[in-house]
Order: sequence, then structure tokens, then C-alpha cells
Amino acid sequence: MQLKRNPLIKNLLGNYEFYLMLLPVIAYFIIFKYIPMYGVLIAFKDFNIFKGIWNSDWVGLEVFREVFRDKTFWRALTNTLRLNLLSLIVNFPAPIILALLMNEIRAEKFKRVVQSISYMPHFISWVILYGIMLTFLNKNTGLINVFLKNIGLEQINFLTEKKWWIIVYLGSAIWKEVGWSTIIYLAALTSIDPTLYEAAIVDGAGRFRCMWHVTLPGIKSTIIIMLILRVGQTMSIGFEQPFLLGNAKVMDIAEVLSTYIYKMGIINARFSFTTAVGLFQSVVNFILLFIVNSVARALGEQDLWGGKKIEG
Repeated sequence: MQLKRNPLIKNLLGNYEFYLMLLPVIAYFIIFKYIPMYGVLIAFKDFNIFKGIWNSDWVGLEVFREVFRDKTFWRALTNTLRLNLLSLIVNFPAPIILALLMNEIRAEKFKRVVQSISYMPHFISWVILYGIMLTFLNKNTGLINVFLKNIGLEQINFLTEKKWWIIVYLGSAIWKEVGWSTIIYLAALTSIDPTLYEAAIVDGAGRFRCMWHVTLPGIKSTIIIMLILRVGQTMSIGFEQPFLLGNAKVMDIAEVLSTYIYKMGIINARFSFTTAVGLFQSVVNFILLFIVNSVARALGEQDLWGGKKIEG
């Protein structure tokens, strides 16, 4: 009589090649993502590098009280939220629009050229891009200001005037990432049934109406998932861009949490302080992610786990 095998064991034995291929990924996340999480204890201790994490004195929430009393922290937090919300409004729709426009291109060679050109800035570091921007935006020698001077117009301090700095910040992010971000939307577009376009054309819809009534609804779930992930990073912001573009004249709006943590943690060696700031960021991001995901599910849209609200 043959013994019945556990379904889980049967699945493991039947697909062991795939699970073996998955082992390096699992090991990566355990070693570099989960094991270092014990380091958040530093936020609750008066950390001393000579005593180590376990032997440092426990201070509870005192470090967090110190963080919340710091005016510079609130300024960095405000600037982070401002820049992220502006990026959500301006930068988030950009790859969607570009993907829709690319989808309408019928000449395949031209489409590939446009894709390649739009992807390239993603592979260039922010340091090099900052040098390129200086070539164009410098007050005295930048190509744009030289052109404005030659035609008799006033030169613009793109990198030292606050309103222009924000425009440069948002514009440079679009320039660098818009092409790369379109990849996922272009992939989603391939799943749309071509017969839907044929039916729409038969009903008299033009290209714009097809785009509005067929293409956008076809990638709506992808847009919502990307929006949920983007909102879940509202408290986080990249380091290189604000650090390179920032200067003393715009520090009131350019000082964000990532540069603040760098100055307090690396330069001033306040490890407990910056760990507390990082933990605060992560907790708030998780709460925002959970809230937006729950709202999407409540509205009947697909959430991060592929589920939808069940009616009735």
C-alpha cells in the first residue's frame, strides 16, 4: 500500500529545481534585509560603538523625544513631504503619458529609437547628470543663460532661486527616470486584447477615444498598484539628487530627511538619533502603504496582494 504524501512535500519534490534557483534570493533577503533589522535597537539605546548594540545603555523613547524637539528635523520632514507630493502630482503621470504616446507610434524603428533615447538617462549617475545640468543652467556660463543674455533677456538663477530650484528638481527627475518607468506600463499594454480596439473603431472611436476608453482602463490596475507603492514611499526620498542640487541659498527647501540623516549620522556620528529618524520613516511609510492599499481594496480595485473587495 502506497503511503500518501503531504501535498507540500510533493510540491517541493516535484519542483525542486525551481526552489533551488530560489535559494540565493532567499539567502540575500535573510542576510541583508532581515538579520540587520536587529539594528533598530540602536534607536532605543544610547549607542556606543565601543560597547556595541547589546551592551549600550537602554534609554527607551528618549531618542525619539530628542528627534521631535529638533526644528531641523521638522524642516527636513516638511521638505520631504513637499517634494514627494509634487513628484506624485507632476512626475507620476509622466511615464503613463509617455507609454500611451509610445503605444500609438506605428513605425517600429522610430518607436525603438524613442525608447532607447528615453531609457538612457536612467543609466547615468546623478553626479554626471548634475554636471550636464550645470553646463546648461549655470548663472554665468550656462548655455541657457548665455542664450538669454544674447537676446537681451534677464538671466535666471536656476539653482539658487527657490521656485526655479523646485522646477529643476522635478524636471531633472522626469528627464532621468521617465523612460525607464514606462517599461512596466508598456508591458501592461501588451496584455490588452486587440479586439477591443477593433470593436471601438467599428463603433466610430478615434485614436484618442480608444486611448481613453480602452488603453487606460486596460492598465488601470497597474497604475493603481504603482500609485500605492509610490504613496508608500512618501516619507522616503533619494539622497543623490537633493544632495547634489542643494546649496546654502536653497537649503530651506532642499534639506530633506536623507540629507539630514547623512549629516547627523555620518558627519556628526549621532547613530541613535538617525536610527530613530529612519525607524520613524519606515513606520509612517508602512502606515501610509496600508491605508492606501485598504482604500484601493474598499473601492473595488486590485490591491498589492491581487485581491478585491467582494460585494454582497
